[in-house]
Amino acid sequence: MQNNIQALILVDIQNDYFPGGKNALEGSPEAGFNAAILLSKFRQLNLPVVHIQHFSTRPGATFFIPGTQGVEIHTSVTPQQGETVFQKHFPNSFRETPLFDHLSQPGIKKLVIAGMMTHMCIDATTRAAYDLGFECLLAHDACATRDLKFKDKLIPASHVHGAFLAALESYARVLSVEEILLQVND
Repeated sequence: MQNNIQALILVDIQNDYFPGGKNALEGSPEAGFNAAILLSKFRQLNLPVVHIQHFSTRPGATFFIPGTQGVEIHTSVTPQQGETVFQKHFPNSFRETPLFDHLSQPGIKKLVIAGMMTHMCIDATTRAAYDLGFECLLAHDACATRDLKFKDKLIPASHVHGAFLAALESYARVLSVEEILLQVND
């Protein structure tokens, strides 16, 4: 196992993405539940876990505002003492954060990625991780997104989710949580 250490990266599983939040996503409760299953397995095996928390610092931001309840990590995946939490200000979890250095030091080669939003932070983080040389497993059922609009056309969240996951298959093995659990090191 030493030369194929795995880490779990939970991206932006924060209150504002859940029902009642400032930017609720379609399927966020189910995605949070499935991310919690992965988190439990990684904790059980004492494998590295990194929580990524987005803080909006750009003018006019409407969610993930520092000091609000919405910016807090959701209770489905609350970090335990000793688990790493990095704050970010961009969709790519590696940009201007210590994430790459943190993962490089213990020799981690494989990342399991889950979180929110599929079309934004999951996409940017997965592509960056691949470009940085990590083998990526993306938990499609532990991610959520929202409807998007292109010109006058509404693209339903399920189509956005599917299209981005299909594109990410060039950068990651896109699997269900159940399939990933079978591949997590014992």
